[in-house]
Amino acid sequence: MALDRENAMQVASVLSRGLPYIQRFTGKTVVIKYGGNAMENEELKSSFARDVVLMKLVGINPIVVHGGGPQIGELLERLNIQSRFINGMRVTDSETMDVVEMVLGGQVNKEIVSLINSHGGTAVGLTGKDANLIRASKLEVMDRSEELERPEIIDIGHVGEVASVNVDFIDMLTRSNVIPVIAPIGVGPDGASYNINADLVAGKVAEAMKAEKLILLTNVSGLKGKDDRVLTGLTAKQVNELIEDGTIHGGMLPKIRCALNAVENDVKTAHIIDGRVAHACLLEIFTDEGVGTLISRT
Repeated sequence: MALDRENAMQVASVLSRGLPYIQRFTGKTVVIKYGGNAMENEELKSSFARDVVLMKLVGINPIVVHGGGPQIGELLERLNIQSRFINGMRVTDSETMDVVEMVLGGQVNKEIVSLINSHGGTAVGLTGKDANLIRASKLEVMDRSEELERPEIIDIGHVGEVASVNVDFIDMLTRSNVIPVIAPIGVGPDGASYNINADLVAGKVAEAMKAEKLILLTNVSGLKGKDDRVLTGLTAKQVNELIEDGTIHGGMLPKIRCALNAVENDVKTAHIIDGRVAHACLLEIFTDEGVGTLISRT
């Protein structure tokens, strides 16, 4: 009996400490890029869905944008379709694009929607093609190899970048108590489908919605300094300095640039957090400590 009361008091204490954060963020929009381990581990998937439902219940408007690269690669392999990458981006011909749409718009999207709904939320799955949610333009990739006399454009197929976001449609959904779950597929001027990096889609949606927060779930503990310690509160200026001195490099650069663009375009803060931690989103929003790196404009 004493143990039950102790547990109950601990729960009450946690809820009470969360009150100032709930008051601060009620009515605000939070865009979450969902991917990595958080999308593959069953326990983490469940904790993520619960986090999103709780956010909505306390008045926050979560918008989920998801990836699905490993799942796409797995199905391509089963279909004996070779995967090719240039500058880290999947070369996407028409056949590959069909698989991308099947996996992202079908399998992965519906699973996330089902999980959120199973925890009491009201989620709706979308791709960027629904209501022209994400208008895309073809991404041009430059080959700057030393052996070339001048840079050349490489055609990597149906790979795009975000041209515009249908803010009114998303706003209508969030005001209707719906949690949008968006697959990163855009539609071009000719109606063609484009595969777009999920981080970039999340960033552009956050910018368009003037979100309070952009949260990028990763498989690392956050942005680390040269001493291998996680850097917590950073300004855009400090991040740019870390890029210039080489502290931020390699695979983390695109994610960091996405976060930087967001805070430089009316998003209050961007967070690069450890999706391997259960309830990572709640820890980042409702505590000062968080579980990753926070980036603000100033």
